[in-house]
Amino acid sequence: MAQKDYYAALGVSRSASDAEIKKAYRRLAKELHPDRNPGDKVAETRFKEMSAAYDVLSDATKRSLYDQYGEAGLRDGFDPSMHGAAAGFDFSDLFGGGFGARGGGGFNVSDLFGARARPPRKGSDLSAEVRVGFLESLRGHETTISYQRGQGEPKRLTVKIPAGTRDGKKMRLRGQGNEGPAGPGDLILTVRVGKHSKVWWEGDSLHLRLPISPLEAYEGAKVGVETALGSVQLKVPEGAQSGAKLRLRGKGPSMGGARSDIIVHLEVRLPKARSEAVANALRTLEEAFDSDIREAMPSLGELAKEDA
Repeated sequence: MAQKDYYAALGVSRSASDAEIKKAYRRLAKELHPDRNPGDKVAETRFKEMSAAYDVLSDATKRSLYDQYGEAGLRDGFDPSMHGAAAGFDFSDLFGGGFGARGGGGFNVSDLFGARARPPRKGSDLSAEVRVGFLESLRGHETTISYQRGQGEPKRLTVKIPAGTRDGKKMRLRGQGNEGPAGPGDLILTVRVGKHSKVWWEGDSLHLRLPISPLEAYEGAKVGVETALGSVQLKVPEGAQSGAKLRLRGKGPSMGGARSDIIVHLEVRLPKARSEAVANALRTLEEAFDSDIREAMPSLGELAKEDA
């Protein structure tokens, strides 16, 4: 099978710098992208070849292996010390065992190929996911995961999810990947955080829905709110409306060393119990309005006529 020429795929020389390789990739990616060439199989094939070439040549380790050993050097488990020699064959036997080391004009077998053999590589990295609840992600959580490592039995591992972890965060666990000649690779763990009906993130702020009673909304009140720093008393102003937002600065989980803010959304609630006393109280409340509470609502019917 013919060897792939990754340099030719990008249209650069073997001595091209990292900047030249990146520039060539960006130009070709724009020119060959499937969105710009719908249905063009030739462009689609070239796009895939160019992308594969950039994946290798933009990585210093992969490029070095490719330059010295071709595609064989990119395969998992590749051992440079065995490249070019049959199993059980010792080059020193060819020269009577007297040329294994340099010094005094000595000969090194790596000179036959113009380069020294590279040191053994670590094992390949692995990927896995862990799912945690929203509140668990806020306060930090310890859990046990199970994943496949090589051809052996599934491996179980206890991991600690830091407080304030967001959905999609990646954690690198050193030495938990596949085994290799120079030791194991790493495990790349992606954290998937569940949703909560009353708490959510928007940007760097944590948002919270807080129920309050009609009397608390009318008279104002101090309401306890549990935060990352313990319970705090939130001051609800007189005449607070459902949907109003109040900010608790620096009371949320840590974000990059600084505490996040909590945005509290007020929700005025009515009692679930039904009685004549409650109805009479609400009728009294209804009579207190001095204007139509819906007078500012737009007429969607009029808007529809205008569009017609």
